[in-house]
Amino acid sequence: MTALLAAVVVAGALWGALALWFQAPGRGRARLLAPLAWLVLAAAALAGLAWGYRLPAAVYAAMLLVMLAWWVWCMRPSNERDWMPEVARSTYGEVDGDRLTLHNVRNFDWRSRTDFDARWETRRYDLSKLASVDLALSYWGRPAIAHALVSFGFGDGQYVVFSVEIRRKRDDTFSEIGGFFRQYELSVLASAEEDSLRVRTNVRGEDGYLYRVRMPPGAPRQLLLSYVDTATRLRRQPRFYNTLTANCITIVYQLAGRIVPGLPLDYRLLLSGYLPEYLYRLGALQGADSVQAYRDAGRYTERARTTQDAAQYSRNIRQGVPGVPPSEADA
Repeated sequence: MTALLAAVVVAGALWGALALWFQAPGRGRARLLAPLAWLVLAAAALAGLAWGYRLPAAVYAAMLLVMLAWWVWCMRPSNERDWMPEVARSTYGEVDGDRLTLHNVRNFDWRSRTDFDARWETRRYDLSKLASVDLALSYWGRPAIAHALVSFGFGDGQYVVFSVEIRRKRDDTFSEIGGFFRQYELSVLASAEEDSLRVRTNVRGEDGYLYRVRMPPGAPRQLLLSYVDTATRLRRQPRFYNTLTANCITIVYQLAGRIVPGLPLDYRLLLSGYLPEYLYRLGALQGADSVQAYRDAGRYTERARTTQDAAQYSRNIRQGVPGVPPSEADA
C-alpha cells in the first residue's frame, strides 16, 4: 500500500510541477517558485510515508485535490488574449445552399517571420464547383513529424486551405510538452495557399509535399463543411490545443471519421510524417506506383521558392503531382 501511495505521489508531483511551470505567471527564476514549492511538498510526503508519518502525505493529498479543482474548473480557454498576429482572428463561415462565405481568411504577404503585410479577407465559394482535396505536409527536420494542411480546390481556380493551429499568445514559444498542459488554445484557420503553404517553405525553411486525395462522392463537401462548422464553433466556444488528442492530424481524423465510418486507427496518425503511407494503405492516393514515387513527385519546395507571382502559386506547386490533371497545373 505504501508503494502504491508513493507512486501516486510521484505521478502527482510530475504532473503538478509541469502544470505549474507552464501556467505560472512571470518569467525566469520567478516562474520556478511554484513548481519547486510543489516538488518540495511532494518530497516531504514521500519522506513521511517512508518514516511512517502520514500528515505530510495528507497535506499533499489535500493540495493535489485543490490543484485538480483549479485545473478542471478554473482553467478555461478563451478567445480574448493578446494573440500573435497570424492567429489574431478566428475563421468562421456561413452556408446558404451551395454558397459558402468564409470570414477571416488569412492572406498575409510574408517577407520574413516578422516582416509581413497582414490581410484578413472575406471569400465566397460555390460548393457545387468543389473539385479536389489535397493534403499538404510540411516538415522541419524530423521525418516522423510534419504539419498537415488540407486544401480544397474549386472549378473556378480558387483554393482554400484549412489548418489546425496552436493559437499562440505574443512572446509564446512552441513546446510539444506545453501542448499537454493547456498552454495554447486551438484554432482552425482558413487561409490562401500563397500564405500558409508559401510561408512554410519560403520563410521558415520547411520542406513541403502535396498529395491529391481520392475520396468517395460527396465526402469532400462534407469534410469542408465539417472544417467550417468546427472553426465556427471554436469562435463561439474556445477549446485548448492538445499535443496528443487535439492536433493537426487527430482533428482531421475525427472529421473524416464522421464521413467515412470505420477509418482504422494507426500509429501514423501520431507520427504525421508517415501519413502518406496511411493514405496509400487506404487506397486514397492515385497516379503513382509507390509511396516513394508520391513523395518524389509531390515535393513542391523548390517550385514554391522559385514562384514570384502569387497568381501562379497554386498551379506551380501542383506540377507533376500524381493524380492532378495537367490542366490544373499548366501555366
